[in-house]
Parts: sequence; structure tokens; C-alpha cells
Amino acid sequence: MSEPAAATVPHASAEPGILADLLDLTKARLNLLVLITTFVGYWMGAPGEIKLLRLLQAMLGTALCAASAAAFNQLWEVKVDALMARTASRPIVAGRMKKGAAFVIAIALGVIGSAWLWLAVNAISALLAASTIVIYVLIYTPLKRRTAWCTIVGAVSGAIPPLVGWVAAEPRSWIGGWVLFGVLFTWQMPHFLAIAWMYRDQYRAAGLVMLKRDDNTGFPTAATAFIFTLLLTAVTMVPFNAGQAGTSYLFGALVINSRFFLTALHFWADRSRPVARRLFFASIIYLPLILGLMVFTKA
Repeated sequence: MSEPAAATVPHASAEPGILADLLDLTKARLNLLVLITTFVGYWMGAPGEIKLLRLLQAMLGTALCAASAAAFNQLWEVKVDALMARTASRPIVAGRMKKGAAFVIAIALGVIGSAWLWLAVNAISALLAASTIVIYVLIYTPLKRRTAWCTIVGAVSGAIPPLVGWVAAEPRSWIGGWVLFGVLFTWQMPHFLAIAWMYRDQYRAAGLVMLKRDDNTGFPTAATAFIFTLLLTAVTMVPFNAGQAGTSYLFGALVINSRFFLTALHFWADRSRPVARRLFFASIIYLPLILGLMVFTKA
């Protein structure tokens, strides 16, 4: 079987600039989520007064490690990215950045981020942040060509930043940090499954197994997204059940979760691209709302 033709790189993106390429290489927009979740983890974990400098150091180190993982991922998947329209204009694929330069950037970001956390915060946060690179690059990335279970592994990597923030503030007790880990882990599943279903043709053409190989109807994908939405609702109830949040949090969490729940249910009933896209955007709205609610109602 011949390989699919590489996607055409839009001419307009031929020379976007060095800064734009660096931001693209490190997936800066995705790393904004890393900054936010690390902040929430630190804020929720702090037993007393917030130490602003320590918080900023934790956020910076974690973001650098996440940027390193993103750069390594693009290095690994150059041939795959060239086969998909949504990734064909990335700097390495388009030839605007040499692989050697990208490798040096990836190494430097990972080393600096881990060392920064180790020296300025604590060893536990450094090891956790470094583990995101290992899991994302050495486990998640190669699994994408083998099994749909890769999504679970990717969700583990993406759920670590709030745990880093928590242990940066309170390294002695991780219980609340694991709750935040659970929120991020379960949230990522409907989020990424919606993306995988929207771009399933591009993923399959590129040889990526983001969905079950025999899922032609989308029913298993939508059912999985729905189940994880239910699990997400259960995890977000833990702060109230544990006495760490009051009725204002409970009411707000129920409202936010019910809207997301209905969107996931709609996707289960109608697996069309517009409905999948609606679930994707609902997930983007959901996360800052539930995390913001946690922050503002912290006991």
C-alpha cells in the first residue's frame, strides 16, 4: 500500500518568523493550560500565605518542561505531521527549522526546567515535571501509531502539572493534588476524543491510532467520552464530600458539570462533526470554570 501524499503547506505560512516558529515548536497555546493548572495546584495546595516568587518559579519550571516535551514530540513526528493538513505547516515539517536546532532547544528547555524546579522549588516537583517529558515523548508518542490506549497515557502526562504545583506548595501531603490530577485526567478524555473524532480521517491517513481501529460509527468513542464525563463529575465532588469546599462550590460544580454532561450525552446520540466540535469547545469552557470555582471557593 502506498503512503498518503503529504499535505500541502500553505504558502502564507512559509516564513512566519523565528518567534512564531519557537512558539509553534513548543505549543505555546497548549502550555498556557500548563501554567493555569500549575497555578491552581499551587494555590489549592498552599497551607497558608501564597509565596508569590515560589509560585512563579513552579509555573516557569513546569512550563519549560512541557515546552521541551512538545518540541521532542514534533521532532519524533516530522513524517507523520507532514501527512496531516492540521500539522503540515509546523516549523520542522515546513523546513523553516533544522532538526538539530530543534533538538538543542528541546534538550535545553527540559534541562533548564527540571534544574530550575530542583534548585528553586524542590526535588519532588522537578522529578514530576521531568516525568511529563518521559511519559509524553517516550511512551505516548510511539503508542500513537500502535493503539488507541495512547490517549490514556497522554492524559496521564497532561494531568501532572497541577500535581507539580501542589507539591511545590505542600510537599508533605499529596491527597488534594491527586484530586486535581484526577480532574485533569478525566477532563482530557472527552476533550481529546472529540478532537480525535473530528480529525479521524487525517489521523488514519497518517497512520495514527487515536481511535479504536474498528470504530467506524463513533459509538465507542462517544460512549467513552460520556463515561469519563461522569467520572469527571464524581472527581469534582470530592472537595465538597471531603469538607474542603462549601455549598457554594457544590452548587456551582453541579451547574458546570450538568452542562458538560449534556453536551457529552448529545455527542453520544449524534456523532456528527458539528456535535463533536461542540463538545470540544464545551471542554475548553468547562476547565477554567471548574478550576476557577475551586480557587474562589477554597476553604
